[in-house]
Amino acid sequence: MTSQDTLELPKINYSTNGELIITASPTSSKHDFDFFEGKWKLHNKKLKSRLTHCTEWTEFESTQEMYKVLNGIGNIDNFLATFNGQPFEGMTVRLFNPKTKLWSIYWADSNEGKLDPPVLGSFENSVGHFITKDTFNEKNILVAFRWDARDKENPIWSQAFSDNNGKTWEWNWYMFMTKIK
Repeated sequence: MTSQDTLELPKINYSTNGELIITASPTSSKHDFDFFEGKWKLHNKKLKSRLTHCTEWTEFESTQEMYKVLNGIGNIDNFLATFNGQPFEGMTVRLFNPKTKLWSIYWADSNEGKLDPPVLGSFENSVGHFITKDTFNEKNILVAFRWDARDKENPIWSQAFSDNNGKTWEWNWYMFMTKIK
């Protein structure tokens, strides 16, 4: 458990047809990820197995570099690591919709070669929450990303899964970031 685990995820709301209702915070803007521009060193802590009541963690180092695109309403980063002696590359595309004031965050990696469903959300008080529906091991789940940018030089990204529509969450990956000067 980390200090940011005490931050609560927003309440999950559904429409009458079961779709997620995600509303932007009043302060959401295309500048929410400006702090993340540049090069970063990351210490990762990742559960060895997800949604299996696992308590064993794998820790590893990685790097990441983010740059803005689309006149600042988007950004892209590359995540580089080595797993079991094999190179691994991930890529994130983040897009800000000026009409809804919501961010859509897309992930792809060198293992799957496809874009995952986007997590949607926004920042409030330097903490961003982003949620989507997805499947994991053929089970319907919710996925949450949290960006804790209260310390802009050392932000923390984390990911959680819920297999019970958000009643409980399993935090399964943390990235503790340090800006490379």
